[in-house]
Amino acid sequence: EVQLVESGGGLVQAGGSLRLSCVASGLTFENYAIGWIRQAPGKEREGLSSISSGDGSTLYADSVKGRFFIPSDFAKNTVYLQMNSLKPEDTAVYYCAADPGYGFLYPPSEYDYWGQGTQVTVSS
Repeated sequence: EVQLVESGGGLVQAGGSLRLSCVASGLTFENYAIGWIRQAPGKEREGLSSISSGDGSTLYADSVKGRFFIPSDFAKNTVYLQMNSLKPEDTAVYYCAADPGYGFLYPPSEYDYWGQGTQVTVSS
């Protein structure tokens, strides 16, 4: 059974940083891509970043490029989302998701496996 478990969400002031973690189990990590997706109230899911475990290639959405990064520790089956210079509009539930092959940002709903999500709230 594939399981993805996110952690690290919380409340942070604008301009601050958070690091989310996603631990994956039940899959052959090097054959999968891990993506980070968020959903704000009343908005559609937005693909933010992905990493392809096979070659380490990464993608970033324009909305987070230069502020968010996707480091990983493949030995621990863990992918992170390092979020810097946070803005109130970054407030959302953040999910990690897995899919065989290479990562992608759109459409985020195409990811096969999803974690339960973690809330990030950025205060102004």
